[in-house]
Amino acid sequence: MNFSILITLLLFLITSASCAQDSITTKTTKKDVIDVAGTILKSNWLITRDTVPKKPGRVYFSGAPSIGYSLTSRWAAIFVGNFAFFTSELKKQKISLVYLDVLYTQNQQFIWRIQSNVWTKDNQFNLVTDWRYYFYPQKTYGLGGNSEVNAFVDQTFSYVRFHQTILTSLRPNFYAGIGVAWDRHYNVVQGEGNAEVINQINAYGSATKTTSAGLLFNLLYDSRINSINPWGGLYANVIYRPNFTSLSSDSPWQLLSVDLRKYISFPHLSENILALWSYNWFTLNGDPPYLDLPSTGWDSYSNTGRGYIQGRFRSKNLIYTEAEYRFKIMRNGLLGGVVFTNAQSVTDWPNNTFNSIAFGAGAGMRIKFNKYSRTNICIDYAFGQGGSQGVFVNLGEVF
Repeated sequence: MNFSILITLLLFLITSASCAQDSITTKTTKKDVIDVAGTILKSNWLITRDTVPKKPGRVYFSGAPSIGYSLTSRWAAIFVGNFAFFTSELKKQKISLVYLDVLYTQNQQFIWRIQSNVWTKDNQFNLVTDWRYYFYPQKTYGLGGNSEVNAFVDQTFSYVRFHQTILTSLRPNFYAGIGVAWDRHYNVVQGEGNAEVINQINAYGSATKTTSAGLLFNLLYDSRINSINPWGGLYANVIYRPNFTSLSSDSPWQLLSVDLRKYISFPHLSENILALWSYNWFTLNGDPPYLDLPSTGWDSYSNTGRGYIQGRFRSKNLIYTEAEYRFKIMRNGLLGGVVFTNAQSVTDWPNNTFNSIAFGAGAGMRIKFNKYSRTNICIDYAFGQGGSQGVFVNLGEVF
């Protein structure tokens, strides 16, 4: 969820309370934005919150109305909410998450999105939901890995997504499941812009509406307890998606995605984390519609490619890697920082070979919103090649 310069009332409370927090930095008691708000507002309810980390039915909420700015949207009015909970008190019970955001931007974009990752008792089943509606004017940069930041075409579309998957446990931390995927772009309007980009889009194939519909075959290994802000563990997710005309897809095509993540305590046994990520999309067969092609920032949580505008690189195959070091600044956990670097490569079109790599790097701040779910407000500044740069903001870690 890449939004830039998240400005909320709660961030104001943090700024206002920074001096007060200095007096408790020598204590090991964890603090978050809600604690700070309780102190400033003298709210007993906020100060005396339930401190049981795993209480079934208890929802740990993080979120607020805000305004933001991004390379894609310019200024935006946003509501974002993160609802975390446990379905049992078992030691190895994984945290469940429901994420909701609604925004309207200066570029007249409207987004409604709900995503959830729910674990039943004892992690027996995992229910994964991704539902969206977009009205989305954007810049698109054509195909391949050599696009230039000023060579784009204006494009507008409406988009509905319905993805639903259920996985079952085969053994501890290992799951398999099946789901459905339905993606429809309609009212696609291609405006003026770079002539070469227009020619590329037309040569690949453009349409005013497209539908992709298929099945999701999912293999998952997940040893993390907390997916919002992992302190360790390994995540590996392989999804095979065949699309069928019998399910209303415009054409048959097949996609394989491989998502790998590793979290290492560094130094050993500290709360500082070296996080490693590899996210890869491969078109196995057929020709996905242009707007369904693998593309920068169009992964499930819109987080690949910090340093570049969403959609900057697009093609039939994409390889992405990222490394991030997360460290504490305040001993009570209220403030932290990160440094990161990433690299991405998409195949050229039409020869479908990898011939270029785009690098990105940056640093950022972490503000603890909710210490029980370990949800951070993440504010990063990132640079890409060719003058690309910007601020990227998340509720919850990028990966």
